Amino acid sequence: MDTAYDVVIAGGGPVGALLALALGESPLAVLHVDSAEPGAERPIALSHGSRLLLERCGVFQSIPSTPIATIHVSQRSGFGRALIRASDYALSALGYVADYSAIRAAMRSETKGSTLTGRITASAEAPGGLSVSLTLPDGGERSLQTRLLVRADGSGAQDGSIKNGATEAGASRVRDYAQSAVVAQVQAQIPHRNIAYERFTTEGPLALLPDNAGYALVWCTHRETAAELLDMDVQDFLARLGAAFGTRLGRFVACGERRDFPLALRYLSAKTTPRVIAIGNAAQTLHPVAGQGLNLGLRDAWELAASILNRHSVLDEPEFAANFLRQRRADRRAEIGLTDSLVRVFSHSNRLLGAARGAALLAIDTLPQARRLLARAMMYGLRSGG
Repeated sequence: MDTAYDVVIAGGGPVGALLALALGESPLAVLHVDSAEPGAERPIALSHGSRLLLERCGVFQSIPSTPIATIHVSQRSGFGRALIRASDYALSALGYVADYSAIRAAMRSETKGSTLTGRITASAEAPGGLSVSLTLPDGGERSLQTRLLVRADGSGAQDGSIKNGATEAGASRVRDYAQSAVVAQVQAQIPHRNIAYERFTTEGPLALLPDNAGYALVWCTHRETAAELLDMDVQDFLARLGAAFGTRLGRFVACGERRDFPLALRYLSAKTTPRVIAIGNAAQTLHPVAGQGLNLGLRDAWELAASILNRHSVLDEPEFAANFLRQRRADRRAEIGLTDSLVRVFSHSNRLLGAARGAALLAIDTLPQARRLLARAMMYGLRSGG
């Protein structure tokens, strides 16, 4: 006989972990399925809003992080720049830079309740709920039953990784940016002073984030260029970085291990499946420009937890998933639109577009209302009613 749960959460990353933590004190039978795969070593920008969510779960103080007090936005070979300062909004920081694996480890250490190591590989409708197949690390199988399956297991869920029917994966939409992000820890002559830099080049955005005593580099560029950057010796790479970023930080003097990963926009259509909800990267994978992907996923998890706690009697009814999708639609569409537009408009060498971009940056810098709207979107997203 299948073991029965109210909620099964598939995914051991921060999004699935936040949902499990938010439901940890509830009377519901919740199972968190964690693949236990090692977390990726890459820098993550946590927004101020995400800090508030993580603090409510007692996790943020355990995550090593570096505050971002100011965001400096500019374009290469063009005029205009914008500064967004935490002090303008009576905050000590707009966000924080932490390593993904450190966030994941801190959240794992706080997880309470039922947890199993394994991977959800299939689900199908069954009398009284969903029948879910769990593949264990030793290759064995377990059968579970749940009223609600939450997919928080990354972008693979968009590509049909769950089989036999109960999935939203068939409606995935993809835009390949033909870019890769090169990430590394770098040092410059001038310290960061808790300033994050977002510089738009003709091949893509280049971000330098304050991280401990140095900078976390996220350099988005054409895939061919990314391959060249990985193959260069350190001094040539640092010279190339200096040419792309400029001299605002003096010379770049040191660089750690370089890695890259391909960039694409993936998101599910508006179609819903009863008893299955996708959140985080399982629902949408964004370009890293403006650092909004994980923050959007954490908001998914927090608002789903509130919906589950408020309406747990109807988890297995079709309207539950449909209502949650409607609730999250505005925030998701806004962040997808923002990041996609920034990439498409700023990664272009057209002179007229360059002038328009410069004018937009000047407007953000000089118009407090425009700057406030952008700052709010970056810190909190576009929440319903907010």
